[in-house]
Amino acid sequence: MQTSQQDLQLAEKLRFDHDRLMAEIGKVIIGQDEIVRQVLISVFSNGHCLLVGVPGLAKTLLVQTIAKALNLSFNRIQFTPDLMPSDITGSEILDDNKSFRFIQGPLFSNLILADEINRTPPKTQAALLEAMQERHVTVAGKLYELPKPFFVLATQNPIEQEGTYPLPEAQLDRFMFNIKLDYPSFEDEMKVVKATTGNTFTQPEVVLSANDILAYQQLVRKVPVADNVLEYAVQLTHKTRRGKPGASPLAQDYLSWGAGPRASQYLIIGAKCHALLFGKLSPDIEDVKAIALPILRHRIMLTYKAESAGLGPDDVIRQLL
Repeated sequence: MQTSQQDLQLAEKLRFDHDRLMAEIGKVIIGQDEIVRQVLISVFSNGHCLLVGVPGLAKTLLVQTIAKALNLSFNRIQFTPDLMPSDITGSEILDDNKSFRFIQGPLFSNLILADEINRTPPKTQAALLEAMQERHVTVAGKLYELPKPFFVLATQNPIEQEGTYPLPEAQLDRFMFNIKLDYPSFEDEMKVVKATTGNTFTQPEVVLSANDILAYQQLVRKVPVADNVLEYAVQLTHKTRRGKPGASPLAQDYLSWGAGPRASQYLIIGAKCHALLFGKLSPDIEDVKAIALPILRHRIMLTYKAESAGLGPDDVIRQLL
């Protein structure tokens, strides 16, 4: 990593702060270390996350805990079928002086928990899309910048599909990670029950500030990448594209369509961040593999043949790897 001494010190500080964050968040969120790490990678990479899991797996508590440890302003938006775009972006009102004044909506915060995002109509989903991509909102023809850093952590239940509006591919693609939460192990659930049924409540200590996060985001961008790692990431994305040059035979059989260029970009950015967190100054192919599943699983569409063979997106991606 041919950078200044200041960058080298910042890289060391990032690794140290990551370990502290994992420890502080681990006081509240038990047995979800890999999930927490993936969320932190998306934060340091300036990306958004989609958390998918059945109710009761502490998705909301996870986001609240991370917001406290990062010392970020936090808002939770409960997405419902009657939610309108102005309910999240804000709206203009006529004040006592008979002039219009903009009232900020809950979107004006560093960390947004978009709870059950697939329960709101496409019009409201589209308003969130602009905020996620452009980091600003437009109300009555005026542009309003969102605070920095800005992250959306959205939750989605894989069950109870009645009354839901599946996210369009364009919006799914805006999420850097699709993170699957599973049931805890027996031992972890014992610890959870023991920690949450008494009269003491653990709170994480503040580890970082918003300025620290912005500095780490810039540092991740500076990390150099070897050509062979770059080629591996792009080839992996190309393998998913059925009927295109470089497609895997697996894609011809099991994929309706594959990942776009944004997947290649996120594979490299995520690999850079993963490398830094583990004390490396440049990512290798193993760093790409480590973050491939959450980056690709929502960017590929399986065929009926794959589903009838009992294969899921993760199974196909592992075979491609």
